[in-house]
Amino acid sequence: MSTTTTPTTAPRPTSTHTGPRPSAINLARTTATAARVLRQLRHDPRSIALMILIPCVMLVLLRYVFDGSPRTFDSIGASLLGIFPLITMFLVTSIATLRERTSGTLERLLAMPLGKGDLIAGYALAFGALAIVQSALATGLAIWFLGLDVTGSPWLLLLVALLDALLGTALGLFVSAFASSEFQAVQFMPAVIFPQLLLCGLFTPRSNMHPVLEAISNVLPMSYAVDGMNEVLKHTDMTATFVRDALIVAGCALLVLTLGAATLRRRTA
Repeated sequence: MSTTTTPTTAPRPTSTHTGPRPSAINLARTTATAARVLRQLRHDPRSIALMILIPCVMLVLLRYVFDGSPRTFDSIGASLLGIFPLITMFLVTSIATLRERTSGTLERLLAMPLGKGDLIAGYALAFGALAIVQSALATGLAIWFLGLDVTGSPWLLLLVALLDALLGTALGLFVSAFASSEFQAVQFMPAVIFPQLLLCGLFTPRSNMHPVLEAISNVLPMSYAVDGMNEVLKHTDMTATFVRDALIVAGCALLVLTLGAATLRRRTA
């Protein structure tokens, strides 16, 4: 009597796991991302000039526009010292990030063991380093060469200018997700920046505005940036209002960076 044995075939694995995905921000991955962005920017002198030189040029022009009225320059120069870095960092960051989205670079990076938090933090770190240089040059130029007269510490002015630049970076990273071309990225400026510029209290005190506009200005981060600059302009010491304004600007930048991370999507399986 013969017996026939049927060979058993091992079941195929059904798991599609491709390795552990990073769940927390890793310092090495973040700094590697920041270094890559800085290397790319090094080959883009126009962007570097826009970030570093344009705020300084604008301050010089503003100083000599009010050459016959230096007190006017003192009253609005400090506010614009925070606004100019925000605008330039918004423009450069949104366009640079959009290039990486449309070229497929972000998609390839997200297919690697790189968390969304690492990516956003790396971009923020790279542009933040440039923001430090930009803010330091603009603040030093305004105070020591253009004669901007402030009552408080110049270091507090630098702090607010840096926070404004980081906020512009965060806004640029966020809006790049909603643009499909560089032209569309620039079009976000009237929607995101101009309303804040009109309502921040630069042209008239916010308390003089229509109550509806004043209420809107109370939730816009640029309003607190201008308020913080005015605190340094008028007070010798750090005030509680200044601390509040600085924390609000920093908190808004962190919130927008978190929203920017949420716009990143992995399409690779």
